[in-house]
Amino acid sequence: MGEVAVMHSEPLQFECNDMKLIKEKDVYNLPLPERGYMEYGCQHYRRRCRIRAPCCNEIFDCRHCHNEAKNSINIDQKHRHDIPRHQVKQVICSLCGTEQENCTNCGVCMGKYFCETCKLFDDDVSKQQYHCSGCGICRTGGCENFFHCYKCGCCYSTLLKNSHPCVEGAMHHDCPVCFEYLFESVTDVTVLLCGHTIHKSCLNEMREHFQYACPLCSKSVCDMSKVWEKIDLEIAATPMPEPYLNKMVWILCNDCGENSHVQFHLVAQKCLNCKSYNTRQTRG
Repeated sequence: MGEVAVMHSEPLQFECNDMKLIKEKDVYNLPLPERGYMEYGCQHYRRRCRIRAPCCNEIFDCRHCHNEAKNSINIDQKHRHDIPRHQVKQVICSLCGTEQENCTNCGVCMGKYFCETCKLFDDDVSKQQYHCSGCGICRTGGCENFFHCYKCGCCYSTLLKNSHPCVEGAMHHDCPVCFEYLFESVTDVTVLLCGHTIHKSCLNEMREHFQYACPLCSKSVCDMSKVWEKIDLEIAATPMPEPYLNKMVWILCNDCGENSHVQFHLVAQKCLNCKSYNTRQTRG
């Protein structure tokens, strides 16, 4: 669930022919498995092979490239689909162009990291890839830094191991802001205080628009105590007109779930239980 660095796939070019010959000579002096290291791939992965999609029999740099191409608005909706990643059997060597199950023709290593289950090759091992048997897919960030929560159905940082609220299948749904499927997203995902999940970038965009409640359950996404104090001052400085001085209403608190019978105010109604202003009026 981390960001993938995009690197240039073409080797540097020199105007001097002698320098070009020296460079080519150095390349061919490399051990076979090391040739082309970090020179091939796409914006998602650096590797020395492409895949043949078993669903449409076409060749792509990776499954993400396939899914982006086959789910674009230019494709008829009836023909849009994702690649069944675990069914990939044939790969094409980026150096010699041989289609095969394993690199048997030129001897080049197709990726420093390889997962037999996910059929994943990747040269950029700085991402610390690991396969999670619970998720059934490969993750990045190092297995020692994550744990799999079987109730939430996903890997979380070890920092959340004893503190995150479990929500059944928390990662197996779309982001409530951009609607991208979170379980297989390559964008960073964060866990809210309520246990729901959302893209970190989408949460930041919500904050930029002064939206501090979970889009799914309406609970506050952060500590709002300082904001509640400011609302206290605003209410104290805003007396209600005489017809509303004794008006009472019932409210439901989005944060603690308690019902309260409170005095009506145009600015906001405060929960008597947790002192939150994240409330809604239920009855007059």
